[in-house]
Amino acid sequence: MERVPHNVPHNEIDAALLRVLPDGGVFAVGGRVRDEVLAELGRPNLDDEPNFDYLVTGLSVDAIIAALTPLGPADFVGISFGVIKLATHGTIVDIAIPRRERSTGTHHRDFDPRFGPEIAVADDLARRDFRINMMARDLKTGAIIDPFGGRSDLANKRLDALMESAFVEDPLRVLRGAQFAARFGLTATASTLDAMRAASDLIPTVAPERVAEELTKLLGKARIPSIGFELLREVSALHHILPELMEGWQIEQNEFHAHTVYYHSLACCDFAEQDERPRDLAVRLAALLHDVGKPRTKEGPHFYRHEQVGEEMAREALSRLRFASNLVDRVCRLIANHMYPSDDGLTDAAIRRFIRRIRPELVDDQFKVRHADVRASGLAPRDGEEQARFERRVRDELERKPPFGIKDLAIGGADVIEVMKELGIAGRDFAGDERVGKALANCLEQVLDDPCRNETVALRAIVRDHFTAGVR
Repeated sequence: MERVPHNVPHNEIDAALLRVLPDGGVFAVGGRVRDEVLAELGRPNLDDEPNFDYLVTGLSVDAIIAALTPLGPADFVGISFGVIKLATHGTIVDIAIPRRERSTGTHHRDFDPRFGPEIAVADDLARRDFRINMMARDLKTGAIIDPFGGRSDLANKRLDALMESAFVEDPLRVLRGAQFAARFGLTATASTLDAMRAASDLIPTVAPERVAEELTKLLGKARIPSIGFELLREVSALHHILPELMEGWQIEQNEFHAHTVYYHSLACCDFAEQDERPRDLAVRLAALLHDVGKPRTKEGPHFYRHEQVGEEMAREALSRLRFASNLVDRVCRLIANHMYPSDDGLTDAAIRRFIRRIRPELVDDQFKVRHADVRASGLAPRDGEEQARFERRVRDELERKPPFGIKDLAIGGADVIEVMKELGIAGRDFAGDERVGKALANCLEQVLDDPCRNETVALRAIVRDHFTAGVR
């Protein structure tokens, strides 16, 4: 379903549906009802946007669509699942017809559904994944329909599936269980853990995009995502999802770390963006995967070049899960640079080169990963004042806005070509080649050393020296 604007209140759409559907039963279902119960229990879910999922009973599809016409366009989509998409109040609302279904295979589309107005609300709720999501609210009376004890599970911080076959029917529910456990502080029952474990080898049959979606929820909505990752490891599912992370299992570190690589990685992920809303997915992924290269680079107590190896491993893992390429690039840059030096002896030019290497827009993200990394060591921080001084120097340099890239130079490719023609090393029709880029790169290096050189006359002189010195 499309993202719902935060300024659309539930009561407006609830009232509109009740007005046009007076002869049917109208129920709120899904995450909204779970979150309402959590709020009643004093544990409000602050990480979800408004959820507009409804169930309408007692009316045919044609009658519902006809009644919805005054509210906006309504289309019957996913005919085998009985869902009406209504565009109203600036968002998309899902209105389901009650259905029951029978599994015919191990994929999430392998179901034989039956839907119709005569099917009981309880039958529709029973097909959902966990008891905590098997609740509805009757919008006419305000009563909670809870035939399977979802409220009790939330009150007792319990995660339980009604049917153990639910995970074989759709193995993605193993990941959904992990992110629910982490988001809401739930503990899976023994029978649910057994059912998850029995279905874990089916996870490779799930589309990578669906796996990535659940990981995104776990990392973005859970304050302590390690709860979910530990559950996935416990049910033998994590090695199917992120085998790179599992390579750190039982890999001891040096005296600067109290935890194994695996547990250090989970702690770093927990500390990154912990109290932020919304939580930044790239920062959390970088924190989770920043040390995945350590097991492959371990030499005694050392992990030489683990950041470069880790960048390659993270790129492979995230690309395999079909995360967006721009997100993957951002995560990998943070991983590749997380071992940056921050000592007081760094020159101003070194500070500028740090900013260029990281990119100005990622500097704060890189600092977030460093802070989480330090906290996750499990030991008392080492000279946090030095890091603070380094960050102040970096931010001061950013405020001065010196050139950090070739595009910031006071000259461009056309200037370099003009100088080359003046020197007689390029013909009248010359339009450029790799020498132009090398000359500009040399200019940038000199400007990073001394930003005062970023002036047209000075840079053209640098270009002349570059070529007359015999550099090609």
